[in-house]
Amino acid sequence: MSTNTPSKERKKADQQALAHDSPLTFLWIVTALKKSWPLVLALTLLGGGGSMLYSKTLPRVYEASATVEFDPDVIRPMGEKGDQSRFFGAFVDIREYYETQYLLISSDRVLSQVVRDLSLTTDANFAGKGAVLPLPMEDAVGALRARLRVDPTRGSRLVTIHVEDGNPAQARKLCDAVARGYVAQNLDKQVSATSDAVVWLSSQLEHFKGELETNENQLHEFRKKNDLPSSSPEDVSKMIRLEMQHYDEALSRTRVKRQELSARYTELAKVNDGNPDQLPASELLSNAFLAQLRKNYQDAVRDRREAIAEGKGDNHPSVKRVDEKISQAKKDLLEEVKNIQGALARDLAQIQRQESGESGLYEESKKRAVDLNLKELEYHRLDRNRAQNEKVYGVLIEQMKNADLARMMNINNVRLVDPPAEPKFPIRPKVATNVLVGFVVGILVGLAVAIGREQLDNTIRTPNDVETYLGTTFLGLLPLSAEDFGGADRTAKKKRKRRQETPTVLPPELYVHERPLSGLAEAARTVRTNLLFMNPDNPHRLILVTSAAPSEGKTTVACSLAISLAQSGKRVCIVDCDMRRPRLHRIFDRLGDAGITNVLVGEATLDEVALPTIVENLDCVPSGPIPPNPGDVLHSVKFRQFVEALGQRYDKVILDSPPIAAVADSAIISTLVDGVIFVIRAFQTTRALGKQGMRALRDVDAPVLGALLNAVDLAKEEGYYQYYYYKREGYAPRHAAGTIPGMEEAGDAAPPPN
Repeated sequence: MSTNTPSKERKKADQQALAHDSPLTFLWIVTALKKSWPLVLALTLLGGGGSMLYSKTLPRVYEASATVEFDPDVIRPMGEKGDQSRFFGAFVDIREYYETQYLLISSDRVLSQVVRDLSLTTDANFAGKGAVLPLPMEDAVGALRARLRVDPTRGSRLVTIHVEDGNPAQARKLCDAVARGYVAQNLDKQVSATSDAVVWLSSQLEHFKGELETNENQLHEFRKKNDLPSSSPEDVSKMIRLEMQHYDEALSRTRVKRQELSARYTELAKVNDGNPDQLPASELLSNAFLAQLRKNYQDAVRDRREAIAEGKGDNHPSVKRVDEKISQAKKDLLEEVKNIQGALARDLAQIQRQESGESGLYEESKKRAVDLNLKELEYHRLDRNRAQNEKVYGVLIEQMKNADLARMMNINNVRLVDPPAEPKFPIRPKVATNVLVGFVVGILVGLAVAIGREQLDNTIRTPNDVETYLGTTFLGLLPLSAEDFGGADRTAKKKRKRRQETPTVLPPELYVHERPLSGLAEAARTVRTNLLFMNPDNPHRLILVTSAAPSEGKTTVACSLAISLAQSGKRVCIVDCDMRRPRLHRIFDRLGDAGITNVLVGEATLDEVALPTIVENLDCVPSGPIPPNPGDVLHSVKFRQFVEALGQRYDKVILDSPPIAAVADSAIISTLVDGVIFVIRAFQTTRALGKQGMRALRDVDAPVLGALLNAVDLAKEEGYYQYYYYKREGYAPRHAAGTIPGMEEAGDAAPPPN
């Protein structure tokens, strides 16, 4: 017996398989569409056909179009650009202007005028069938507005007016009336605005004329009252500023001179008896006599120092003469300094009087400048009012002339560029578009239905489903027989004539033995090959065949696999471990024979129950009498010893078992074998049921070899037809007449239902 995979790894694989969802891949969608293409085609044709029939029942609608141009700044013949509204200060935003014009086209004023001009309230064609004439004006305007559409052209000043009607001539007439009505209404608005402007301008012209005369008289009286010269106040103010500048310069010079005299006087005041020779250098430089007196004093002082230095005393006659000389020189020097101080004091008094006079003159000029500034402000106010009224008066005269000319010229900034033409083809219903939409909707609905059907189908159908949802190896498949296909081979039967053969008298599970060259036999041999090469160094001797639920073909798979192994020359034994619903005793004609239960209770030996079958190299062990407690029997030590004895005697032992999701028998047996084959009935076993069965095996660490798809309809799934077509048809030498002797063409055999 092979070593089981660790429990943790098996549980992890089981969790990954359970968590895996089916992706909506492109190949999956294509497969779903191939299976449901008739439904998709039918819904597509139904959608297109229904759209066409619906479009034919709709009334035809024609549309007439007219192009209108409008310019918020129309060029005027007088050379001025802009309408009269700009004079009143209503500066129009271009975008808002356009939006306003779009609304005016469909306004009640324009449409009601069109209704009156065309007498639409009494027009039966306009009102429609069943309408009571005459129509109320509001209803007629509403009906016309419902047929009207305004479509501005981006990046231009053009707008297209569309009007729909069931009559092409009526559509053209309505469109032309709306366009021309809007142009006329805009012209009336321009003329009315111009006339109102002329009246207003006339009244304002008289008013501002009187204002201008009043301002001129006030300005004259102000000049006369304030003795202002004929020149402007600016010139007078300029002269006063020059005078103030002159006075300011003279006053500055006087103050500087006063400061100089004051400084000299202060310095001379510092001279006294103690320092008669300490005179400012500026005084000495400017007064030679003072410099000579200072020199005489300094010479006398120097002579006395020399006499003293010669040793002469103070009472020496020479020294006394020098002292007298010094006293006289000091006296003369101090008197001269005093004389200079007196002169400076007089000059300082004079310069102060001069400064006071000049300051008075400056202040007087300054006062005159201030007074003139106040008069200038009043003068400018009067002159500004006069200038403004004069300017407004001139503008009014110019605008009056322009408005009068514009009123006579009837200038309109809106014009009809392209009048409407009678439409030749209806715009609705759009049969081609509706049919195309119907086809698209039909296709989408068909795709949704096909994908929905495929998504709702939760059965296991393909090898990819086995590996994706169950997380185990795909070992192979056993196809349905020709009889099980039902209508699947009808096309092939029409292509070639098939010979009839007497139905087989053997049990259906022995079909591989009876038809060794059939597609079912080839599929069984493929599974056999896969099993043999899974572990060639340590081959699996004891193989359990089980499934999740009843009627999935476990017994058929077990018999087909046992027969294919026996045909390869191996000694094989097939054992019926289903002690609840055994079948092998009927298949191999062992009714009443001893079986497993007899061996376990000691009533028979292995040699007595393991008897040969009609298949060479294949022995069969039936279940024997049904025990009251199959689970306990299978869980006994004797059963384990019985299985080990079979494994030692035969090359391969195939054990048929009950469904693992229904009872625990298969789970018990799976712990005694080398490998477990999990059988799935294609298109019948659900994913949830398959996962439940695989989970039950992994919970006991069963050595699962893989899963096998049984009863596969090769014509039902496109992928099967591509890769497993030979399993349905078989691959055998053909007779000259189309078959081999004793056998019909492949595909005509009647294998049993799996």
